[in-house]
Amino acid sequence: MADLKAETRELLEGLQGWSGRPLTFMEVCGTHTMSAARFGLRSLLPANLRLISGPGCPVCVTPVDYIDHALALAKVPGLTLCTFGDLVRVPGSAAKGQDKAPPSLQGAKASGADVRVVYSPTDALNLARESPKSEVVFLSVGFETTTPTIAATVLRARSEGLENFSILVANKTIPEPMRTLATAPELGLDGYLCPGHVSIVLGPEVFEPIARELKVPCAIAGFELVEILRGIQALVRQVEAGESRVDNCYPYAVKAGGNPRARAMVDEVFEPADSRWRGLGMLPNSGLKVREELARFDAALRFEVEVLPAVEPKGCRCGEVLRGLIDPLECGLFGTRCTPDAPRGACMVSSEGSCAARYHYSEGDWR
Repeated sequence: MADLKAETRELLEGLQGWSGRPLTFMEVCGTHTMSAARFGLRSLLPANLRLISGPGCPVCVTPVDYIDHALALAKVPGLTLCTFGDLVRVPGSAAKGQDKAPPSLQGAKASGADVRVVYSPTDALNLARESPKSEVVFLSVGFETTTPTIAATVLRARSEGLENFSILVANKTIPEPMRTLATAPELGLDGYLCPGHVSIVLGPEVFEPIARELKVPCAIAGFELVEILRGIQALVRQVEAGESRVDNCYPYAVKAGGNPRARAMVDEVFEPADSRWRGLGMLPNSGLKVREELARFDAALRFEVEVLPAVEPKGCRCGEVLRGLIDPLECGLFGTRCTPDAPRGACMVSSEGSCAARYHYSEGDWR
């Protein structure tokens, strides 16, 4: 512990002494977002060394039209909708011309819909086994970290011959938005603090094209303060040396090749697809869809429901926050008409959202 404290002080002193040009690094992991806020990291860095948050929260980047689709499914008689806790409070489309809280799955549940919060897709599968006369739909949201468990659940449903279980897919993959933002001139990114959990599954190699082709330094980091600082230090050193590579600063968890078994399960169930991201729009091959041979487990194909064009919550700037263009405090709704108790945007709902992090671990007195 003493050695880690000494290393933390040394790393901070080194970074605080940065006298080069202003640098902007982006983290794309919800756990990094919350850790940086909890440790007050941004206040510890010098003014010319900036760490911003990107689209690293899977709940936050899930678009409004997906929530609207889930709300439509919740109205289907005899259907049980299963979801992780954060998603149940994400607002759907706001009513046109009305300035009131948009609908959510939480509201649908209060109105009588069978919406259940589960801790894993296995819970939803168990419910399908126990209720063979009901249709059970699991809201499948997440990055490469959670997708393998969802794929394993679908494979289990197939092996058991369950006919009343399906998933509504919004799973996404992180490299494509990283490529998109790396070339955004308004951001001028100097490096990426790459997500630790995703890297455990994918391996460090997945980020090499970003470093090699786009000349953007990358460093994979863990989640404690000293681990994040190691990642930032690695990025600064790459910039100093005029190099762009992937530094694995989380070697005890992230190995070359990642987790082949997890990726194989995902490949068996899903295939790449274009996907809509909140704040980023439609990105090619940035999401997943159920393979044709498993189409019976795709709730979007199994149930025909009407989903109207999405309407974003009035005044919500979540999309700009997710692109790293603004700090949450720059949104006029923050802390007044948008709070964790009454959220208007997904970034305030999720436990990994930038707005929630800013609200709970404010670096400065904004209240």
